[in-house]
Amino acid sequence: MATDVITRALAMPAFDYTPLPYTGPSREAVLALRREYVNPAVFTLYRDPLMIVEGKMQYVFDETGRRYLDLFAGIVTVSCGHCHPKVLRRMQEQMNALQHTTTIYLHPNLPLLAQKLASKMPPGLDVTYFVNSGSEANDLAVTMARLYTGNLDVVAVRNAYHGGSPSSMGMTSHHTWKYPLPGPAAVHHALSPDPSSQTLTGTPEEIATRAAADIRELIRFSTPGAIAAYIAEPIQGVGGVTRGAPNYFREAYAITREYGGLCIADEVQTGFGRTGEHYWGFQNYGVVPDIVTMAKGIGNGMPLAAVTTRREIAEALTRRTHFNTFGGNPVSMAAGLAVLDVIDEENLQENARVVGGRFLEGLHRLREQHPLVRHVRGLGLMLGVELADPITGAPASAPALEVLEAAREMGVLLGKGGLDGNVLRIKPPLCITAEDVDFALDVLDRALERAAHPGT
Repeated sequence: MATDVITRALAMPAFDYTPLPYTGPSREAVLALRREYVNPAVFTLYRDPLMIVEGKMQYVFDETGRRYLDLFAGIVTVSCGHCHPKVLRRMQEQMNALQHTTTIYLHPNLPLLAQKLASKMPPGLDVTYFVNSGSEANDLAVTMARLYTGNLDVVAVRNAYHGGSPSSMGMTSHHTWKYPLPGPAAVHHALSPDPSSQTLTGTPEEIATRAAADIRELIRFSTPGAIAAYIAEPIQGVGGVTRGAPNYFREAYAITREYGGLCIADEVQTGFGRTGEHYWGFQNYGVVPDIVTMAKGIGNGMPLAAVTTRREIAEALTRRTHFNTFGGNPVSMAAGLAVLDVIDEENLQENARVVGGRFLEGLHRLREQHPLVRHVRGLGLMLGVELADPITGAPASAPALEVLEAAREMGVLLGKGGLDGNVLRIKPPLCITAEDVDFALDVLDRALERAAHPGT
């Protein structure tokens, strides 16, 4: 592809919105302040850090007013759209009335959101505890499972990400996200069912069966013979949008229950219609977990997370005092109620299915055209593009960064994931349009070409 074709300006879909003039500190001043006063572990994505000061639906704006199509949604968090008017209005109304007390007092928003979540769950999953983040939710789910079963050991899956707290970091299975510090006891990692990992061979269904069987072997050889829980993401997010064949979770859940454990579905990234076909990721596999954890999309950017389970499991937590100062606060609950309403009223799950299907088809076409693309995978608007050297098959980590940089230059923001950082993560707000998808595919086509032929 000729250089002038790659670099020429692309026409982003029309959008009837003008950002407000930015009057705050300059980008250079903000960058200097971060370098001097912010913990250096807080990193930015691009070589030339991008400053975002405003957002509207599927778009964000930098301090110059330039518009970008956001395909990463605040790391899979903005479900309804940036600054969605109904979500903002409900939050503002609640803030004007009461910003915070705690759950030691009654307020209608807390049980109303719990009731709304129960209506979205399979029968029996109807009791919810609200917290602030996915890490907290997963910590609490494992705590309840251990109390309820009387067992200690937990099985997670290789390539998983479940959070960054000391406890959830132990369940995370990426060395890049784990510090060399003592981790929680009795956490084991079973083989991943992902057929693209090349750890196991056979058909995807055979690989799924072997990966599920590894749970049994872990229990037999590494535990007292009984476990508290098995925790897994329906689709691994940080791991690079990976998953197993449909039989995997049916077999994994059966083995878990055979050995006394509870099944925890980590829906932090897959929940609230993102996979398109179903409201929850676990529903794509015909299973029903004992505990569901959720965060990110439930708050559309607010710090809101939750753990939903059966009443008899939740009762185990009443043996001692358990309290969360900010979990269940009125403003977060108002945001959650508005988010669930908007997902239904604006048919965002169906949009994820239709528009996500269009995106996936386009990505498969790009795979045929670009040898750098090894795998395309995902469901709905949770998509991944794995890049590898077309000759050696080695993870193409550096080209993935070049794709991110090139796409950003052309007005599209992507994420990256996978253990080697070679997977493009595409998880936009659920309000994205078909026109946005076509524009993004055009940008990706050019960005992949540029990454494969740097300097041209």
